[in-house]
Amino acid sequence: MTSPIPGSEIFSSRPVDPDALARSLPPSLQIHTVTQQQIDDLDPLTYEVIRHRLWSVTDEMGEALKRMSGSPIVTDANDFDFAVSDELGQEVQVGLYNTMLVGAVDLAIYWTLQHRATNPGIEEGDMFLCNDPWVGGGLHQSDVIVYQPIFHEGKLFSWTSAICHEPDLGGSGLGSFDPSAKDVFSESLPTPPIKVVRNFELQRDVADVWVRRSRVPMLVGLDLRAKIGANTVGRNRIHAVIEQYGADTVKAVMKRMMTDAEGRLRAKLTSLPDGTWKATGYQDQSSVGDREVHKITVAMSKTADHLTFDFTGTDKQTGVINCTYAGMRGGVMLALLPILAGDIPWSAGGLMRCFDLVSEEGTINNATFPAAVSRGPIGPAWLTGTLIAECLSQMLDRSVDLGTSVQAACCGTWDTAVIAGLDERAEQPVPFLNIMMEPMAGGYGARPTADGMDTGGLFCIPMGRIPDTEMTEFLYPLLTLWRREEPDSGGPGRQRGGVSASLAVTPYGTSLPMGLVLASAGKAVAQNNGLAGGYPGNTGLEILARGTDINEQFAAGLIPGDLDELGGGREFGACYAESYVAPGEVLYMHWQGGGGYGDPLQRDPAAVAIDLREGKVTVDGAAAVYGVVVDHNGADDRATADLRTSMLTERRERSTRHSDAPTMDLSLGRRLDDNLVEVSVGDSRVIACAHCGRLLGDDKNGGVLDLARFEGPSTTAGPQVTSDPTEYVDTPIVFRQLCCPGCWTAIYSGIVPADHPDHSLEISRLLPAVATR
Repeated sequence: MTSPIPGSEIFSSRPVDPDALARSLPPSLQIHTVTQQQIDDLDPLTYEVIRHRLWSVTDEMGEALKRMSGSPIVTDANDFDFAVSDELGQEVQVGLYNTMLVGAVDLAIYWTLQHRATNPGIEEGDMFLCNDPWVGGGLHQSDVIVYQPIFHEGKLFSWTSAICHEPDLGGSGLGSFDPSAKDVFSESLPTPPIKVVRNFELQRDVADVWVRRSRVPMLVGLDLRAKIGANTVGRNRIHAVIEQYGADTVKAVMKRMMTDAEGRLRAKLTSLPDGTWKATGYQDQSSVGDREVHKITVAMSKTADHLTFDFTGTDKQTGVINCTYAGMRGGVMLALLPILAGDIPWSAGGLMRCFDLVSEEGTINNATFPAAVSRGPIGPAWLTGTLIAECLSQMLDRSVDLGTSVQAACCGTWDTAVIAGLDERAEQPVPFLNIMMEPMAGGYGARPTADGMDTGGLFCIPMGRIPDTEMTEFLYPLLTLWRREEPDSGGPGRQRGGVSASLAVTPYGTSLPMGLVLASAGKAVAQNNGLAGGYPGNTGLEILARGTDINEQFAAGLIPGDLDELGGGREFGACYAESYVAPGEVLYMHWQGGGGYGDPLQRDPAAVAIDLREGKVTVDGAAAVYGVVVDHNGADDRATADLRTSMLTERRERSTRHSDAPTMDLSLGRRLDDNLVEVSVGDSRVIACAHCGRLLGDDKNGGVLDLARFEGPSTTAGPQVTSDPTEYVDTPIVFRQLCCPGCWTAIYSGIVPADHPDHSLEISRLLPAVATR
């Protein structure tokens, strides 16, 4: 753990009370605001027209950035976002791109109003640049925000912001990822808010200082100008709306957008049960050489119309797997926006009023300076979002109206691979650096009524895209051997998780080895968990094929389609590593699919047969996990029934034994999830199996469900386990399954450390949760 540095605390930004912030501003900075009466007097038609106009501003800013940027991260993958904020920085409208960034944008504006209003001042024609994740704006230093104040008649009216991930901003590691960093000083140095535009003119000295830090300065300089251009589009569009409708009317709409979003979310929360739900997840390794797992834990409490996310008990900051408060908040928004606010306009300033965060300083998802945070958004912030999604789904699963928003974990994490070297295809060789963006095609988690989308994208980037292979080969000296969906990678369940994909590339057009940085998790411990007994999706895997015969195959007119077709040796890519890929070698990446929902032995055999025909599962996977036997006519019903009976018997024989318990009458049962129901017995409430009615627990039996328990090697989960945990960590990792002792339906299935807490057994997450409905 790094020691705090005195003086750095000034750069730590937190949410503020808007009224107190307004009162603290100097007299030289006048702000435009409206009264509550002006907000109440808005007519519905004007409100909707202006609301949609403001929404379109973020879309136009996005298109402007994509047209001006030369980075595939922006142009192909859509890893960026925008926001229109009010005069105090509250986010009125955000884009449909990287939603994690939503939790950080307002923090940067709050900090700027607090610390830049007097010196150097906030004036018309200014734009600020920031990549300090403790201040906000982004979640790590590679997230760079350019944001501007917009004035009307001399008063600060609003802000617009444009932010995207930069391919490299310096530091000791390629792409600003140093997998062995001890602190932030080995990474790209954070830059607190600085004026990059004054009086509508780019400051050349600031721009030169900015691009000088990068290994790809021309690309970073182009992105800087693209973000300035996008903000200019935003300013012009907002002024046009003001000119047409009047400043007071536009501002009243902005305030009402946030109030309406808040009110709709609070109404939705009020309709849901009060209670507390818990989830715990892990990061494999923390840096090069580490062989431990590191925990993030959350307890989500819902009381009336408000949520509290309590991360007390999360492990201390360590290695490179840390994120700041902005990252933790961004992780919450990653889950909350699509799950709870999918049918609510994304006026994030109003939505964020509906929850509080409780967290100890100096932990891996609330790290203090100078912790290394390069892995922040795609490590602890992402895992934070996955855990929040798990808690929200458990809460929603018992609602008839809102249960359609329940979803098992999506792909779980981002597999980072940064490749850099010398492109010798032109007469004059040039250096290149590429962040492989193919893991954008992750598998989505299953829902109670639908399979997860296969290679559907990332939960946190609704408009994310996978790069064009031909464009990658045009820009970089790489040849793609294959990029394809992988069978058995979706989490098995009654509803199957979406499958993921794999990529194999080899240097092509260079005679020199390429530098390689790997950074990922989910190789030992699953990060794409299932729900209601559904299994996790596949574990991640990177392999370097050394000493292959690929050039000989090319000479013979062959293109290998599988690692087994290559000669030579194999080297497993650690979670965090610095390595290389030489000509004649192959980098293989297999990222993660989505988690499953429900017991896979309850999946319709016909659906498994279709999956087999479409290459979503293999014959072995269909039999080993789903218990389905398929012949040339489709699923063999008799053989399938026999196999499933045998598999249930195996569950019984391998699990801990339990005493007998009565069977409950389920006719008056109330659904808790796919497998559990609440049954009223006199003046008491008990929990029973939804399939066989066996009594599983009540509020008097010690607080835990009476479930049969099995623990075995992670490979017991099935062929979706593509990696051996002992390759990565020393912590014992197991496949844990908890089943109903009556019918042996899986209630919980996970790949976890052996000391993982059994939140799924806690009756307190079930019975108190329904008491106030």
